[in-house]
Formats: sequence, structure tokens, C-alpha cells
Amino acid sequence: MRIRLEEQLQQLNLELIKMGVLCEDAINGSIEALFDKSEDEDKRKKIFQKVDSTEDEIDHKEREIEALCMKILLRQQPVASDLRIVSSVLKMISDFERIGDQASDIAELAQYLSGTDLTQKIKIKEMAAESATMVTDCIDAFVNRDMEVCRNVYEHDDVVDAMFDEIKGEIIELIQKNNANGEACLDLLMTAKYLERIADHAVNVAGWVAYSITGTHGVEMEKKPE
Repeated sequence: MRIRLEEQLQQLNLELIKMGVLCEDAINGSIEALFDKSEDEDKRKKIFQKVDSTEDEIDHKEREIEALCMKILLRQQPVASDLRIVSSVLKMISDFERIGDQASDIAELAQYLSGTDLTQKIKIKEMAAESATMVTDCIDAFVNRDMEVCRNVYEHDDVVDAMFDEIKGEIIELIQKNNANGEACLDLLMTAKYLERIADHAVNVAGWVAYSITGTHGVEMEKKPE
């Protein structure tokens, strides 16, 4: 029975990694849609369709992993450390699913921003890169059982929050300069907000990775000297 449990836990790890990679793909696709200036409608349509398809895959993977978790819980009677891993995964897939949703929301907003160059005037690309890095680090932390990487995710959240505040200020300034940009600027603000939420979900995932390792949710950050 223990051998079978180990096999299923390994499969669980693999499926969660696959779901995390799909989330990375969804984020990258949504950012590609946001900054693509091609006038080729077919090309742009394919970019949006790919993000939608990836979101569907994420939803499907969530159901697969949930079913595998329930099978382990009901049939294998895992011990405490294994139970922590399974319960943590059940929490993580919920956050990964939301990341997929928000990447899709960004791609949808990108359709309304295709005719503007406002994306080049604010630091949205840098914020997107930071958020995507946090998701990647979550996966690495889980694979390598690495608490230090979990801490890095928490630290990066402060960076993303600061970027959001900066972008919000830049957008307000753009609107003040030209009211005609108002609608596009609001779409950009929503895009930044979705990226901030992706970062928040990455923090949640890192917290559950920490729980799976230590039995305590979240990480303690070292206090910096004053």
C-alpha cells in the first residue's frame, strides 16, 4: 500500500507542476496579446484563442488533480506528512485556477488596447514579468521543497505592490494630460490589478508550499535592521 501511495504522490507532484506550467503559459500568452501590435487579425485571433484554450486546460487539470487527491485520501490513508502535501495541493490548485482566469481577463482587455500605444508609456511589462516570476518560483519551491524560494515569493509581492502603485500614478497622469485616453487607461489599470491579483495568488501558493514542508502556513520574514 505504501508503494502505491508513493506512486500516487509522485503523480500528484507531476500533475501540479503541469498545472503551474499551464499558468505560466497563460500569463505569457496574455502579455503577448497585450503588447502585440501586429495588424494581422488572424495572428491576433490565434493569440487570444491560445490563452482561452490554456485556461480550459487549467480548469481541466484542476478537476483531474482534485479527483486524484480525493482518491489518495479515501483509499490510501496517508500519514501526517503525506496528508499535509495532499491538503496543500487542494488549496494550491484553487489559486492556480484563479491565476488562469485572471490571465484570460488580461487577454480579453488586450483586445480593446490593440489600437493604443499607452502600454509603452507605463511599466506594465515589468510588472507582468515580476508576477510571472512569482508563479514560476512557486512551482520551483514545491518541486525542490525549498523554503528560501517561498520567502523570495513573499518578498517579490512587495515589489509588485509597489509597481501597481507606481502604475496607478502614471495612469492618473495620462488621464489628466488627455481625457480621451480615459477608457483605455481604465483598461490598463484593470490589467495592472489583475497582475497584482496573480501575484497575491502566487503568495497563497507559496504559503501552502511552506505548509506542506513545515506544517505551518506562510513564512516568517527576517526583520531588516533599522
